[in-house]
Amino acid sequence: MAERGTIDAFKSNVAADFARPNLFQVDLAFPQEIQAAADLSRLGKFTVRAANLPSSQLGVIEVPFRGRTLKIAGDRTFEPWTITVMNDSAFRIRTTFEKWASSIQAYNENFTAAAGLGDDDDSTGYFADMKVHQLSRGIKTGDSPKILKSYKFFNCFPSNIAAIDLDFGNNDAVEEFTVELQVQYWTPIASD
Repeated sequence: MAERGTIDAFKSNVAADFARPNLFQVDLAFPQEIQAAADLSRLGKFTVRAANLPSSQLGVIEVPFRGRTLKIAGDRTFEPWTITVMNDSAFRIRTTFEKWASSIQAYNENFTAAAGLGDDDDSTGYFADMKVHQLSRGIKTGDSPKILKSYKFFNCFPSNIAAIDLDFGNNDAVEEFTVELQVQYWTPIASD
């Protein structure tokens, strides 16, 4: 027999509340050779206006057999991760992303200033690991928000730093730009 769909039954099944898309934090990181200021990661926690929780796809291999198809799991692929940044008047985060991209490949020639792919801890290469955290709505006074779920993106690098549109008629707005980051893979991080 189907359960009656009352509002009370609904509420009792989701008693812990719902996650909210506007409660998140991104931990930006940059290669050691690029990061000029130690507080840049802290600034990113406040100026990254939009991000997403990651997606990945499992490929499907179709094996034909006598007029039917057996579907088996193929390789996993990871989509690029895109963030939207509110631009501060000193262009600090944008300048850092531009410097990072320029170190991977110079503006005027096919040259790299990066030390290559780096070693196991990525301290010498052009990769950096980043995190995104989904935050809880309920906190006690003076406490930090509780992290509901976190993801760590491994070996990221910027592949597209989008344009900033300038417009005389665009009043009462903050400049924003997006950065598309290539990701080797991601993993969920266990929460406390």
